Amino acid sequence: MTFLVVIIVLALIFDYINGFHDAANSIATIVSTKVLTPFQAVVWAAFFNFAAFFVSKYLIGEFKIGNTIAKSVNENFITLEVIFAGLVAAIIWNLLTWWFGIPSSSSHTLLGGFIGAAVAHAGAISENGVDVINYAKVLPTVAFIFLAPLIGMFMAFLITVFIVNICRRANPYRADSWFRRLQLVSSALFSLGHGGNDAQKVMGIIGAAIIFYEKQRGVDMSFNEFVSAYMWVPLASFTAIALGTMSGGWKIVKTMGTRITKVTPLEGVSAETAGAATLYLTEHLGIPVSTTHTITGSIIGVGATKRLSAVRWGVTINLLWAWILTIPVSALLAGAIYYIGKLFFGGF
Repeated sequence: MTFLVVIIVLALIFDYINGFHDAANSIATIVSTKVLTPFQAVVWAAFFNFAAFFVSKYLIGEFKIGNTIAKSVNENFITLEVIFAGLVAAIIWNLLTWWFGIPSSSSHTLLGGFIGAAVAHAGAISENGVDVINYAKVLPTVAFIFLAPLIGMFMAFLITVFIVNICRRANPYRADSWFRRLQLVSSALFSLGHGGNDAQKVMGIIGAAIIFYEKQRGVDMSFNEFVSAYMWVPLASFTAIALGTMSGGWKIVKTMGTRITKVTPLEGVSAETAGAATLYLTEHLGIPVSTTHTITGSIIGVGATKRLSAVRWGVTINLLWAWILTIPVSALLAGAIYYIGKLFFGGF
């Protein structure tokens, strides 16, 4: 029981780190356009991060992304030790990328850690003909490493072109004033998508741990039954990510808000609206995606409407490498942590 509590606390710490690591995704454009001060922006984003709980529970009616994460590894290879190693690896990688200002994906960090520790536990990708990795859940997530930013980029491009043509004859000062107000709405929508997407990932990890623990006690429990019996878990997960967002993440704000391309209020509305729509689509499909990848793609799409040279492609390519490497690096790190634990603590 003590080990389970340690895992739950670690998961919520990861959730908190996820909040300040990914706060930039929700507030970078609204801060860079000076619509809100950094403090006002994080309070605004944190409020809607938490409000996403009510959207997922009462409007969508279920926590599909949490279910996907909980089932990304075959239940035969899930143990508390596996989850612990995966979480420690995810926390280390998240803190490293935050320290260096690299907007990597907390989602893929968590997934990579979980998979890497499970494979280390099994000693192989498959055992006795049974795959350790649930490919039906994992492959769509891997595909969306590339699809989410492309969808966000395409939608942002179209939305920006549409708005520019509609407002071609508008008074520039009045139009700018209106788009500053609209950015409050678009950033709120994106923060709802961020909370709904990312808080559920930690929920899924905690769910996997509790379901395993209950199974050891002779109680078989589905993910939806877990949610009903442990409603405090989603509440705690959404609260932790909101508190993390309140802490900000200014290094990544700088990268997202200024280093990819300069963003105006009109373009901020386009990027956040496209990012939010992408997140809602993937939540409906139950596919965990990176809010970082999504908003980055949207910002690139906005920049490309001016001219392709407006996007700083050198920065973008560096970000792409960080995205590609996140899952394998997290998996290797988790595998190493699992083996170290096994070496020093025989219970692993």
